[in-house]
Amino acid sequence: MRILVTGGAGFIGSQFVRGLLTRGTDQVTVLDALTYAGNPANLAPVADRPGYTFVHGDIRDAGTVDEVMPGHDAVVHFAAESHVDRSITGAAPFVSTNVLGTQVLLDAAHRHGVARFVHISTDEVYGSIDEGAWTESQPLAPSSPYSASKAGADLLALAYHRTHGMDVVITRCSNNYGPYQYPEKLIPLFVTRLLDGGRVPLYGDGGHIREWLHVEDHCRGVELVLHKGRPGEIYHIGGGTELTNRELVDRLLAACGADWSRVDHVADRKGHDRRYALCSDKIRDELGFVPQVDFETGLAQTVAWYAEHREWWSRHADR
Repeated sequence: MRILVTGGAGFIGSQFVRGLLTRGTDQVTVLDALTYAGNPANLAPVADRPGYTFVHGDIRDAGTVDEVMPGHDAVVHFAAESHVDRSITGAAPFVSTNVLGTQVLLDAAHRHGVARFVHISTDEVYGSIDEGAWTESQPLAPSSPYSASKAGADLLALAYHRTHGMDVVITRCSNNYGPYQYPEKLIPLFVTRLLDGGRVPLYGDGGHIREWLHVEDHCRGVELVLHKGRPGEIYHIGGGTELTNRELVDRLLAACGADWSRVDHVADRKGHDRRYALCSDKIRDELGFVPQVDFETGLAQTVAWYAEHREWWSRHADR
C-alpha cells in the first residue's frame, strides 16, 4: 500500500511512520510543514528505509497537495495545530490548518480517487463529561478554539463521505504520551523541566481527569482502522487509564526524583474541561483493538527516553 501521511514529522505521525517503515510492507510519503512541533529528527531512524519519501509542504497549499496526492492508496491525516493553550491566545492558525487544511486534503483525495482517507481527531471535540464515557454517537460540544477546529474538520470529513461517497473514517483518541512528544504538553513539559532542576505549573486544583494512551497503542489502533474500519464510521481509541492531573504529577515527581516543593499552583486555564473519557467498545468488538502498553511501564519508559535524549529537547526555548 502507498500511504500519504500528513504531519508525519510530529509526535504521533512519526511514531506511525516509523512503525510502517520498520515493518517494510508499505511505501510512505510524509507531507509536513515542519512548524515548531515538526522535527526531521523524529524520522531519522527510518530516513534511509526503502519506500520512504519526505515532502516539505503545507496541507493548506492546494498546489503542493495536488502534486503529492496522485498515486496514493490512502491518506492518514495527522497534521494539525493541537495545543489548547496556544489556541486560546491565537485561534487563527488552528482554524486555518485544522479546518482549511483538511478541506484541501479532502478535495485532492476526492479528485485523485484515493481509496481511503483516515482522519485523526481527538476526544476533546465532545467537551467535558462528569461520569461514564462517550460513545461515538455523542454530539460534539467543543470548549476551546483547538477542539472547535477539530470538530469542524471532523464534520467536513463526514460530509465528504455523505456527499461524495468518499471512503472516510475518523478516529478519536484520548491523551497520548510517549517519546518524541514536543515539550509543551503536560508529560514532556514536566519531565524535561524536572530533569533540568526547574519548576512545573499545575492548573487549578489539579482535579482535572484525563484518560492516557501510549502513542504506540494509538498507532496500532489507527492501523487497524486504516485496514479494517468501515467507511463513514468513527472509532474511539482510548487507553483505559484515568488519572487526575494531581495523580499524574505525583507519579512524574517520583519518576524524576523530585517532590511537591517544585510545583507551582497556577490559575486554571480558560474553559478547562474537567474530565474526558472514551468508550472504546466499538474498536475492540469490531477490530480487536486492546491497548498493550501498561501505563506504569509506558510512563517509566517515557521518562527514561527524555533523560537519555536531552539533545533532542534541550533546544526548545519555550519549554
